[in-house]
Amino acid sequence: MTSRHQIRLGADIGGTFTDIALDVRGKLYSTKVLTNYAAPEQAILDGIEIVVGDAGIAPGDIDIVIHGTTLATNALIERRGARTALVTTEGFRDVLEMRTENRFEQYDLGLVLPRPLIPREDRFVVKGRIDAQGRELQPLDEAALEAIADTISGGSFGAIAIGFIHSYMNPAHEQRAREILSRKLSMPISISSEVSPQMREFERFNTVCANAYVRPQMADYLSRLQVRLKEMGAQCPVFMIHSGGGLISVETAAEFPVRLVESGPAGGAIFAADIARRFDLNRVVSYDMGGTTAKVCLIEDFEPQTARTFEVARTYRFCKGSGMPISIPVIEMIEIGAGGGSIAWVDAMGRIQAGPESAASEPGPACYQRGGEHPAITDADLVLGKLDPDNFAGGKIKLSVDNAKAAISRDVGDKLKLAPQAAAFGIVEVVDENMANAARVHAVEHGKNISDNTMIAFGGAAPLHAARLCEKLGVDRCLIPQGAGVGSAIGFLKAPFGYEALASKIVSLSKFDAASINTMLDQLKATAEGFVQAGTEGVFTREVTAFMRYAGQGWEIPVPMPDGAFVDADKAAIKKAFKERYALFFGRAVEGPEVEFVTWSVKAQDIRPEGEKFALEASGRPASGHATRSVFDPASGKELETAIVPRDTLAAGDRISGPAVIVESETSTVVTSPFDAVIQADGTILLVRKGL
Repeated sequence: MTSRHQIRLGADIGGTFTDIALDVRGKLYSTKVLTNYAAPEQAILDGIEIVVGDAGIAPGDIDIVIHGTTLATNALIERRGARTALVTTEGFRDVLEMRTENRFEQYDLGLVLPRPLIPREDRFVVKGRIDAQGRELQPLDEAALEAIADTISGGSFGAIAIGFIHSYMNPAHEQRAREILSRKLSMPISISSEVSPQMREFERFNTVCANAYVRPQMADYLSRLQVRLKEMGAQCPVFMIHSGGGLISVETAAEFPVRLVESGPAGGAIFAADIARRFDLNRVVSYDMGGTTAKVCLIEDFEPQTARTFEVARTYRFCKGSGMPISIPVIEMIEIGAGGGSIAWVDAMGRIQAGPESAASEPGPACYQRGGEHPAITDADLVLGKLDPDNFAGGKIKLSVDNAKAAISRDVGDKLKLAPQAAAFGIVEVVDENMANAARVHAVEHGKNISDNTMIAFGGAAPLHAARLCEKLGVDRCLIPQGAGVGSAIGFLKAPFGYEALASKIVSLSKFDAASINTMLDQLKATAEGFVQAGTEGVFTREVTAFMRYAGQGWEIPVPMPDGAFVDADKAAIKKAFKERYALFFGRAVEGPEVEFVTWSVKAQDIRPEGEKFALEASGRPASGHATRSVFDPASGKELETAIVPRDTLAAGDRISGPAVIVESETSTVVTSPFDAVIQADGTILLVRKGL
């Protein structure tokens, strides 16, 4: 962030908690408040009042607010967006329903495909055709568009999506259609050539539909947020973190809200990458577990892995293709419905299951005493002794052990003839094993060995489960940073002003035309830099990437390119770079087939200042004399007297032998018996396996 932003605030709305982190000239203040579903901005305002009071400043002293939210994601998952009309090319009305014709669960005879976001009766077709080279084959039927506008105006529509075939090559028809429809209709119109100018019509059409679907809701929310902030005295600019991990203006976010779908998790990945850079760890797996979901992200050389498409609302856990594809730049991670509020239940085969349904903040887990009747993971953690019922969320929420035991017995224990503690252990074991399986799958899909990584755990629930997860994955070291309970919000404060602009243009390398490529890249650079310059003082970096493949292949690989003008003689160097990159992914390059470009990307972002570096200290000096309470020990299968250590009483170099629980206001770190905890120079907790 630039020097003019001395007092910065990060706000992350999650499914259960809203996290607030305030950085006042290097000193951090943070809090967690329950998410308000009726008025999400209220939780932010409540959190701001708490942290500015702790810091002794006024809301008007805040220089910048950086915000991320799950509201767009939840609207897609729960189908709570606006009624949206899709206007598409004649013959392509059913693309959303036909998908890619891929059976994501090949042997499931009862396979149920996800329901299209827009039903067939709300999809309208118009004549007009652009070919794959961007040439007009058939003019746009403007009279039909006038009639479609009349039909839409007579319905209860709140938004329009326009997706024409090959518009990524030539957007003229989409732009003209928007112009015609906007003359008769006063509602937001999204066009695919602006939202996702990439090839593959199903992904592109679905992305523009998703953008239009959540656009009225998100625009209304962002407008309310800015008004409410000004009313409380915060006159500072508000920026949003997008799914790729950069910052964009509120105006851009309101126009392209689909870019916010993974904004909260992106902040967590940035937070973990910053910790990895601080300790010079080039192979890291981040573990972010909040109240509703858990996320795993691989980070190499201090950068989270990225992708150009991802899925939300998967109907089959871990199954690619079973969700709603969103074709935008995104930090790549795997996410499962396993958070502190995830509800435990017993299936027809007598197996304990957890999630994906969540108790969220309303009514919350049974132990919250807010009307929740079903057992959640938090209830199980409480029964096992991991949580202090009188000091949860800094004492703001009093937990009821009796309510937790009653809910666990009714929904799990009685059905399986298990005591409440045994049932609670079964619940957390299932959750930890599900998370371990997801992490293994994610690593294997990227050709990695998960045990080679250091884990960085954050989020309100992750430190409670991280040590046990490390046991299952064979990971020997895990870091719990300061402020782990609000890690994503802190990550927002470290995010660069950045934007990635994309364009698909399929060209074979043998027909490489430097002049046309340079023209396209100049447009992409102008687009990316235009978004970035809104929040910087003009100093930023650019990354140019070509997504390439052998002709006939279905998918492409990213190949970094030099940031400068190409000349025709660069063809040989580009081919060499592609082969080297291909060999890195697949072991060896292939001789003979033609190489082709598919998509180009330009990413611009401001320059981050280098933070202080630390060396990991794994030995430490023994620290003892702490209070104890009974906590269930997975290794021995029984309760053990366990040290309860306030985190703020520990000094750098202190070593706590497991089992122990290190407590703080926003989370607790469970040190299982195979691990010890060593406090680092910056206050980070290092969980290290005994004997290492």
